[in-house]
Order: sequence, then structure tokens, then C-alpha cells
Amino acid sequence: MAVRLKKQMKKRLLNLLALLEGAHKVIVENIEKNHGEAAACLEECQNTAIAIGTKIDEIEGEGTASVATLENYCELVYAVYEQILGGSPLKPSEIFENLNDSYQNAAHIMEQELPEIIEVVFLPYKASMWDSLESVWEKVSAVPGIEAKVIPIPYYDRRSDGSFGKFHYEGEQFPPNVPVIDYATYDFEKNHPDEIYIHNPYDEMNIVTSVHPFFYSKNLKKYTDKLVYIPYFVLKEIDLKNKNELMAKAHLAQVPAVMYADEIIVQSENMRQFYIESMVMLCGENARKSFERKIKGTGSPKLDRIRKMNEEGVEIPEEWKQYFFRKDGGKKKVVLYNTSISAFLRKSEQMLCKMERVFGVFKKQQDEVVLLWRPHPLMEATVSSMRPQLWKQYQKLVESYKNEDFGIYDDSPDVDRAIVLADAYYGDQSSLVMMCNAINKPVMIQSVVISHV
Repeated sequence: MAVRLKKQMKKRLLNLLALLEGAHKVIVENIEKNHGEAAACLEECQNTAIAIGTKIDEIEGEGTASVATLENYCELVYAVYEQILGGSPLKPSEIFENLNDSYQNAAHIMEQELPEIIEVVFLPYKASMWDSLESVWEKVSAVPGIEAKVIPIPYYDRRSDGSFGKFHYEGEQFPPNVPVIDYATYDFEKNHPDEIYIHNPYDEMNIVTSVHPFFYSKNLKKYTDKLVYIPYFVLKEIDLKNKNELMAKAHLAQVPAVMYADEIIVQSENMRQFYIESMVMLCGENARKSFERKIKGTGSPKLDRIRKMNEEGVEIPEEWKQYFFRKDGGKKKVVLYNTSISAFLRKSEQMLCKMERVFGVFKKQQDEVVLLWRPHPLMEATVSSMRPQLWKQYQKLVESYKNEDFGIYDDSPDVDRAIVLADAYYGDQSSLVMMCNAINKPVMIQSVVISHV
């Protein structure tokens, strides 16, 4: 079986080995005029080769040809060292050629014997947003020579004063087929993964939640050769000719991850142009070429996943079946009701009244229609942080809905399941609308100011 080494570690070891050629020149220059300097340099060469060999043994185990060639190099270095100390006649050109041939042979064997593994790390923070990375992870995991690691990261609710509140870690909520690694056990500096994928773009700018500051995009960039940002949301396509709309939505693109990432993957070519124009507005025309290079409009993994799930079908959870079917065994119509953060923040009190009216209507129709209510995953944290005066009222509304037991309250990590199982969508404008459109689900957007449903 071929020996395999992480790409970054292999690169480091070969770069370290390449330093020997310069040392050989120093040795040759001092052989005749400064034996002490030449001997000291030979000793450093030997220590370097030993350190490289030890690292290979540590990672790959003993018995590699790479280490054997490094041992041969060390023996040659020692022989030259003894000649210098013994005062034997030396030919500098011959010494240089022998040392260089030996070191280059070791480099060649290492290059051939140690086929590199590319390490790619995915850093989701909310399990419900994993769908924005999942299809990329699946594709990457299937490629020989790539080691893909999923490392869920912690986050905090923010208090109304902006300080960190409750700590969250959702590593245990990921699907069983996704092997997760505890973030506390992974050394980013030591491993220096080749690529890191993130879906949280805000760094310190998010006023509702914050990932741990170590995982801000501007910090992660120090620990990888390529930082990739994929939005956890999909947006309604933007009319680029409408300058007012462009300016009103630009803040969605003007986020730290777009600034610091080496690559940004968005849902369409049109959205790519929106991101580019938004960042040019922020950074100036001189930045255009840079953002044109790194922003790709190749599609959203969220849409990939929902289409795949829709094709394969989804099993109704056992605990939902009592709501999905009438007493005579017939299936009810299922309406997915989505309430978004942005809509709630715009008209908070009116939204609470609207939701209460919606629940009343569907309660009356429960024999034929089931409401599947799925609030935004960060709704509770948002209300608590940004509308604390309405927190108890919102809690009461949630508890009332659950206790009356005429519909489903879905706060699970899997939003796609709800979309696929629903017959139609009703609620606020959000990423879910785009996902419903992708699989041809009927969509109706609610209006807070309209009192009837």
C-alpha cells in the first residue's frame, strides 16, 4: 500500500530539504579556509535530515524508502565531517556534487513515494444549515487523495448589549452518515488544511449570534491556503438593472467572508454579478478584477440537496403521521408555514398578531389541512436579543401552538425534509421560497397587513 502524506506536510518537508543545497554551498566555501564553520554547517545538515526522517516515521511508520535515502545522506555528511576533522585532503567540487546528488535523490524518492493527500475541512456551525455544504462535502469525499473532515464549530447567542450569551454546539445533531470531528481536538496550526469551507459570513458583525472568534473568516485565513465561503441562504434573483434594488440588497454581499475568502460560490451567474457590483460599491473600482476572479456563480448546494431529496423521496417521521392523515386514512394537504427573522424585525408586534391569526385559521381546517410551522432556526435567539420586550409574548405563542396540537412545530435541523413533504408553502420571503421553486412547490407569500389568510 502506498504511503500517503498530507499535502501541506509534504510541501513543508520538501521545502525544508531544499534548504540543504544552500548549506552545501556554504560548506564548500569554508572547507579550506574555515573548517569549524564547515563542520558546524554539516552538523546542521545532518540534524535537518534527521528531523525530516523522524517526522516521516512519526506520520507514516518506519521502513519507508524516503527515510532510507535520508539515512544515506546522513552517512555521507558524517563521512565529510570526519574528513574535515581528520585533515584529509578534500576536493570542494566533489564534495558539493556528492552532497547535492544525495539530497536530490532523497527529494526525488520522497516526491514519488509519498503521494500527497489534500485535506479539506468543512466548518458548519448550525446543523440546520449543513445543507449549504453537504453536496460539496459528498463530492469532495468521493475523490481519491482527498481527506474531507467535518468539524462543527461552536457559537454564542448575543445579548442585547452585544456580549456573548448562551454557548451552543450542535455536533451531535448532524446526520449519522456525516462523521464529525470535535473542534477542540483539531489543531488548525499544525494541520494547516489545504482548503476550509465556511457558510457563516458575518464574523463579529452578526448581532444575533456569533461563532467563536477563532472561526471568524479573517482569522481562519491564516490557517489554510484556500478559504471558501458558500452562503447558507439562497436569495430571490436580483434585477441588476434596478439600481435601487441593488443598493438596498448590497449589504447581503458586503460581509467579511466575501472580503477574506479566496473563493465565494453563489447560486447563479446573475447573483455572481450582484456580489461583484456590491463589493465594488464598497471597495472601489480597483477591486473589481479581484472579486471577478474569486466569486463563482456555479450554484448553491442547498438547491442540489433539495432536488436530490425530492427525486429520492422522504419518509414521513413517525411522530408526524398522526397529523398527516385523516381518521379515514386519507392524506391531508400539508402547508409549510415559514416565519423569517427579517419579516419579524420589520413589524414585530404585527407579526405576532399575524401568526396568531394564521394559527386560528388552520386550527379550524385541521381535518383537511395540516400546518407545518417552521420558524427560522435563529428566531428565538433573535427575539430574545433584539426584541426582549416581546420575548414572553413570543414564547407564549409558541407554547400555545404546541399545546393546542393541531399542527406540527418543526425545529429540527432538516429543513429540506419539511419542504419535500409539504404540498405548498405559505409564509415570508426567504431562502425556502427559492428551494420550493426549485422543486415546483406552490408558494404564497404572507402579508402582515392583511388580516385574513
